[in-house]
Amino acid sequence: MYRPIRIGLQIQPEHAEYRQIRNAAVAAEELGVDIIFNWDHFFPLDGDPDGRHFEAWTMLGAWAESTSRVEIGTLVSCTGYRNPDLLADMARTVDHISEGRLVLGIGAGWCERDYQEYGYEFGTAGGRLDRLSGDLPRIRARWTRLNPPPTRPIPVLVGGAGERRTLRLVAEHADIWHCFGDPPTLAHKMAVLRRHCADVGRDPAAIEVSTAVAGAPTPAGTPDVLGEQLRALGVSMFTVGALGPRYDLGVLKDWIAWRDESNR
Repeated sequence: MYRPIRIGLQIQPEHAEYRQIRNAAVAAEELGVDIIFNWDHFFPLDGDPDGRHFEAWTMLGAWAESTSRVEIGTLVSCTGYRNPDLLADMARTVDHISEGRLVLGIGAGWCERDYQEYGYEFGTAGGRLDRLSGDLPRIRARWTRLNPPPTRPIPVLVGGAGERRTLRLVAEHADIWHCFGDPPTLAHKMAVLRRHCADVGRDPAAIEVSTAVAGAPTPAGTPDVLGEQLRALGVSMFTVGALGPRYDLGVLKDWIAWRDESNR
């Protein structure tokens, strides 16, 4: 049994005025998108590396007020930038502001400049994964002690595809797994995830699979429907990226139309 298809939009908060970012979020909600993400970086990843940029979690609080239906979240929040108990409290607060629409996207982090310029220890990939492994249970434990508690069990999205450690953490902790790759790559990664789920005694069907997509669900001039290929592998959330400062939502409209047709 397939999950219903959901469409996400990652509004990349670089090179834009906040008014442009807010307007893109409101427009995407009006188009019918299911979830809107930003990212957790401190500088642009494309174009001028010192260009205009805004912080993720402050923005999510504003989105919680400027939208009314869509889920919102980070794709993904870096565990190394915040004490996990504080992050749990921040997530709980945005959950309440949004009346239960927050998804906590989280990952181990990778952008060295963010760490160095903001005074965090970059360390090694293994060390960052160690931190993520320890932070995930601390976040859930803090949610049980907050007053008031979250309005719902906040979904946890874990991003990444490292086969030995990241996918193990997905099997142990994630409600949603976000990944990248073409259909053959995803087929392999999903087989690895199923093995980890078997090892920890978890049904892999309990984890929603999300992936980033570029271009239309049916690329021009090809006989294959990319969306259907990914769907057959078990992907149910398809997330389109939108670059600032002018956020073009044309491809998003194509994916929303495909969702509506496929979910009939």
